[in-house]
Amino acid sequence: MDAAELDALFTPEALRLLDALPPLHSTGDVARAVSQLRAAGHSPELVSAVVGQARLRVRAWAKFGDFADRMLFTRAGLEQATRLPIAARHAGRMRDAGIGSVADLGCGIGGDALGFAGIGLRVHAVDADPVTAALAAYNLAPFGADVTVVNGLAEDAPLDDVDAVWLDPARRTAGHTETARVQASDYTPGLDWCFALAKVMPVGIKLGPAFDRALIPDDVEAQWISADGSTIECVLWSGRLAREGVRRAALVTRGQEAWELTAPADADDEPVRTLGAFVHEPAGAVIRARLIGEVARTLDAGVLAPGIAYLTGDAEATSPFAASFRVRETLPADVRSLGAALRARSIGTLEIKKRGVDVDPAVLRTKLKLRGDESATLILTRVGGKRIALLCDRV
Repeated sequence: MDAAELDALFTPEALRLLDALPPLHSTGDVARAVSQLRAAGHSPELVSAVVGQARLRVRAWAKFGDFADRMLFTRAGLEQATRLPIAARHAGRMRDAGIGSVADLGCGIGGDALGFAGIGLRVHAVDADPVTAALAAYNLAPFGADVTVVNGLAEDAPLDDVDAVWLDPARRTAGHTETARVQASDYTPGLDWCFALAKVMPVGIKLGPAFDRALIPDDVEAQWISADGSTIECVLWSGRLAREGVRRAALVTRGQEAWELTAPADADDEPVRTLGAFVHEPAGAVIRARLIGEVARTLDAGVLAPGIAYLTGDAEATSPFAASFRVRETLPADVRSLGAALRARSIGTLEIKKRGVDVDPAVLRTKLKLRGDESATLILTRVGGKRIALLCDRV
């Protein structure tokens, strides 16, 4: 989206047309909407802006729910925005720490600021991109004077009147559609500036889940977050936003439920075990936080193979921090024999999981030529340098 498209969108006519459109779920829905709007005499520029936003609102439902129906987006801004339930958890931590006002530096389209403002915090939001800042101002307008949004650099934002700072450094190239990841040394604002600020006031820094752990300062709490099966971010908390004695945390959410594992440091791993009756796959946040050993001890399990994040044991135990699978049997690992074995067991629906092996599950599924009414999970991994295939059922 450029400034001209933004101007076309920020008119009463365009906003009325947008709100009147039904959800556009398919390319057919989009084509019909374009045809109807053009037939009604609207300009191509206006139609493009309105239909584009309607399509983004449908995609935004996964992150923002009902709120998506009154928000505006860029494609890149939506992709990079924090899910609203997670933003609400960040806001809750701020409130619990006695924070009343926060500067959201690098606010994007306003996802985190929605969470902060939604529980009554005063928010000063800043974004370096003028189009993105304008969209954030629109999205946050219902909160009135409690939220201000400006176009500017994070480094220039006044911080005297806020209790804490939320930082979301730009980790991709600039743009509203196609963007590319940049190295940590090229984040904006720079990490040195972010970490220096975190030493003098309470700060939360949102980073990618694969952020280099060697760069994490020793005096912050690092919290990795998995939501509905996807590991989405790592947040570094400083000052009173960091919990006493906690340096590693894994937050796992599914729907409205949440569980958290905390520790003062990386957990020691449990020893390697031979394959037992169950295989457990820790959540991505647990793996990133290096708290696999903590989960293994609750499951009376050990590591299936060195360097492979699968656990195994014989105890009928489960954990919210891991997916558990009951092992049926070990099958041949070569594709032809494996496919024959699965068809002989009438398995037509197969979930394929893998670690430590170079396999594309979609390609493999085609090669297996599955047939039958049964379902199962196939776990592909390496043990002792040998590739193995485990036929399992989810517990």
